[in-house]
Amino acid sequence: MTARSSYGPEEKAKLERLIKEGSNVLREVEDLNEGLKDTVKAVAEELEVKPSTINKAIKIAYKGDWTKHEEEWTEIESILGITKNLPDDVSGPRATDE
Repeated sequence: MTARSSYGPEEKAKLERLIKEGSNVLREVEDLNEGLKDTVKAVAEELEVKPSTINKAIKIAYKGDWTKHEEEWTEIESILGITKNLPDDVSGPRATDE
């Protein structure tokens, strides 16, 4: 697709409107993201949880892909169990205890 060097008045107005509206939307998204970041940080401090943990939970809930993460953790747990690297309360003694 090649760029046109000239546009008619209607096309120019449409582009100007789109650029203005798009810029406003991006500014609003930026403001909302900053507000969410501040809220997550405050709640994380209050609950003594890492903000990254809360953010990951938010993203999983948003994307609806818990099954994917559950499968990954099941595989990780299996590997750690096989190599005796799970905490005692999950799989018994650790490899360093033997």
